[in-house]
Amino acid sequence: MNTSIYLDYAASTPIDPRVAERMYECLTSFELQGNPASLSHRYGRAAREVIEQARVQVANAIGATSASIIWTSGATESNNLALFGAAHYHADRGKHIVSARTEHKAVLEPLKRLEKQGFRVTYLKPDQFGIVHSWQVQEALTDTTILVSLMHVNNEIGVIQDISAIGQLCRDRNVIFHVDAAQSTGRLPIDVRTMKIDLLSTTAHKIYGPKGVGALYVRRDPMLGLEPMILGGGHELGLRAGTLATHQIVGFGFAMELMMAEREVDQMRLMTLRDQLWRGLQNIGDVDMNGHATQRVPNILNVAFHGVEGESLLLALQDLIVSAGAACATGSDEASYVLRALGRSDQAAQSSLRFSLGRFTTANDIEIAIDSVTHEVSRLRALTSGLP
Repeated sequence: MNTSIYLDYAASTPIDPRVAERMYECLTSFELQGNPASLSHRYGRAAREVIEQARVQVANAIGATSASIIWTSGATESNNLALFGAAHYHADRGKHIVSARTEHKAVLEPLKRLEKQGFRVTYLKPDQFGIVHSWQVQEALTDTTILVSLMHVNNEIGVIQDISAIGQLCRDRNVIFHVDAAQSTGRLPIDVRTMKIDLLSTTAHKIYGPKGVGALYVRRDPMLGLEPMILGGGHELGLRAGTLATHQIVGFGFAMELMMAEREVDQMRLMTLRDQLWRGLQNIGDVDMNGHATQRVPNILNVAFHGVEGESLLLALQDLIVSAGAACATGSDEASYVLRALGRSDQAAQSSLRFSLGRFTTANDIEIAIDSVTHEVSRLRALTSGLP
């Protein structure tokens, strides 16, 4: 029996049993085993039909048309397609890109590659709470800027950026605006039209869906040109070749539909649990919250435990599944680059843990987590100070 308490939902959510059941039905139905691109027979058409239904479900979550949704293997591929695709296609207009130091590695690494290819990237520094202000974007824009890429919700500290204000700036200057929305899709209200978003990346495994499937929203009115990265049979409007994984996509669509239907209740419940957790951790003493106190999602809480090394605390909490930073940085001994970008010292950054809650977190889980962290922090501080 698994007695561990899972508080790492920002890294990946457990698949919802309802989603798994829908996927199982898809996998075991002979009618849906055809290639979705084979429209000459009913098996292919049946597979295509459920894929298009899922496309509508994902599109509805962001206020888009289904024709603007391109299936990918996840947010990382979506980010890569958005950045390389837009930069290369529009390079004749300019080679300047604006982003932020606190972006996910799935954005920062492609930007480094683009810099090697002759593009110039301005990395904005957020304020001490992790906010990138619209005036910073405005000051960074030049006549050669073709692309701005900023995440909606930061995966380490949960801070929400003012996407609408930044989107309007970009639209006024005819600059393409890409948003990594892996942590916000289904959790926050998103309307790509009113928020003036041109490209948006999302993924299924952050919303209780399967791993290995994601989507990229690509503005179609007016049409936005992208250079594809994967070539082949011309699937997905020629932007992403490859046979579509019917069951994965069906799971993604249904997971998104469930997120939208249950969002309001889920968010209120998670806010209550997060506040319960924060009150309990504050009682330990000498702790700080990383990020903005109010401009954040309810499911992520990043806390610095001063006087304790984060990795030691993480190892001590064997039955509590939390993280010392983003999953993409696993194996790195360096302090979180996100927290350092906020001005935190290496010591403060290395003493921080991220707690991320989700659909299956209970109030009892939170109480056990508080007790475990309190005990281990006290023990480790005593060891450090030489007390018995």
